[in-house]
Amino acid sequence: MQMDDLLNKLDDLVDAAWSLPGGKCVIDAEKVREIIDDLRLNLPKEIPQAKAIVADRVEILKTAKSEADDIVKNAEDKARVLVSQDEIVKKAQEKANAIIIDAKQKAKEVKMGAADFSDAILKNSEDNILAALNEIRQARQTIKAPSKL
Repeated sequence: MQMDDLLNKLDDLVDAAWSLPGGKCVIDAEKVREIIDDLRLNLPKEIPQAKAIVADRVEILKTAKSEADDIVKNAEDKARVLVSQDEIVKKAQEKANAIIIDAKQKAKEVKMGAADFSDAILKNSEDNILAALNEIRQARQTIKAPSKL
């Protein structure tokens, strides 16, 4: 059942409630609990995804840093090997510097890409969570509002 349908059902339940003096009403608690359980089951799937992304974000950044460090280390190792050769010392230094610069640039791009990806997914999840939260708040306001008879 859709969230809107469940909220309409909850609204109908409030409308059908017995009115008491002082703006209070009597509602079947079991039916309200069933609707709330159904609402929980129908929360957007992005909520667990957001939790997983938050948990994975640290791992993504660690992996990106590790890859960047490996690239830099490999570039430095290649540079040392090339420098040790007498005939091509100058060319080796130039190539090593280019590799290191390229590796640092790639590492920076990987880090930025991981951060941008995580931020976009978290923003999308945040929007969905806020929308669901607004629906829940509206439902609560409807439940709390005095019955109009």
